[in-house]
Amino acid sequence: MKIGVISDTHVTTPVEALCSLADDVFADVSMILHAGDLTRLCVLDAFPGKEVIAVAGNMDRYDVTSTLPKQKVIDLCGYRIGLIHGWGSPRGLEDRIIRCFNDVHVIVYGHTHRVANHINAGILMFNPGAFAGSYPFGSNRSVGVLTISESTGVSGTIINI
Repeated sequence: MKIGVISDTHVTTPVEALCSLADDVFADVSMILHAGDLTRLCVLDAFPGKEVIAVAGNMDRYDVTSTLPKQKVIDLCGYRIGLIHGWGSPRGLEDRIIRCFNDVHVIVYGHTHRVANHINAGILMFNPGAFAGSYPFGSNRSVGVLTISESTGVSGTIINI
């Protein structure tokens, strides 16, 4: 199973570059996880026909924060994936968000606009970076794909866009 992962879109409408991901990078994914900072709920309309699970981030407007949870656990193919945006300083963020979950195999997060794809305390920590790019110049835009396989478990891939 392949899962598209995106975070920190920071747009107010489903712009063309976001919509094109559904037919390109995310064409063969079974679902999409959005790790917050959508900005507006309508941004999720960029992925028609795909199941999208999202959480609210610190820059989201009321329509998002009143509709989406701040964190969520998704059970897929025998694996538990924690989904959260993150908050505060990037320093120590992974340690803070690990404490938000019990018994997960993967934590997908955003907030830092920096990619992460490594093991911390036995958990795959996966941050796809940011669709909006890195600060301050908007370069290094990226998304990710998680792959769940019976033979190899869960692995992540970062895709520069």
